[in-house]
Amino acid sequence: MSRIDESRTFVPVNIAVLTVSDTRTLENDTSGQILVDRIEVKGHKVAARTIVKDDFDVIVAQFRQWCDDQEIDVIISTGGTGVTGRDVTTEAHQKVYDKEIPGFGELFRWLSYAKIGTSTVQSRATAGVSGGTYMFALPGSNGACKDAWDDILFYQLDIRHRPCNFVELMPRLTEK
Repeated sequence: MSRIDESRTFVPVNIAVLTVSDTRTLENDTSGQILVDRIEVKGHKVAARTIVKDDFDVIVAQFRQWCDDQEIDVIISTGGTGVTGRDVTTEAHQKVYDKEIPGFGELFRWLSYAKIGTSTVQSRATAGVSGGTYMFALPGSNGACKDAWDDILFYQLDIRHRPCNFVELMPRLTEK
């Protein structure tokens, strides 16, 4: 069973938060704020935060900029993972990935099913790695952001999590 090994030293990571929305501002971006609050309470650093419109090219450009930034270890986006015509965040993630982490979306939907039932099939949450930076795409709802952080990312972004975690793999993400 997974656990936090308190005998190990916590290592904070630098996380960028991207909200994808045609209507949100910093003042009413509740999903982005939920992530920022949880990141900071956990002891990680919010390295960047911004909001962009549901525009594929703009989203890809922001991801690439952050993936090129050596001060950013993780990108978490919220919004644009649904099935409507304006939902292009999943495609933007996939355009940037070097490697996909399919288990993230699978686990997210499995956990979400217990809370929202079959409506979880509308989520196209995804994750991957690009240039040594982890990338996670979450739905834009407050509940989805809470669930993804509290039930998955909280643990996987803690080097003390056993039996394994994403942080301990960071030095090896770009090896050939």
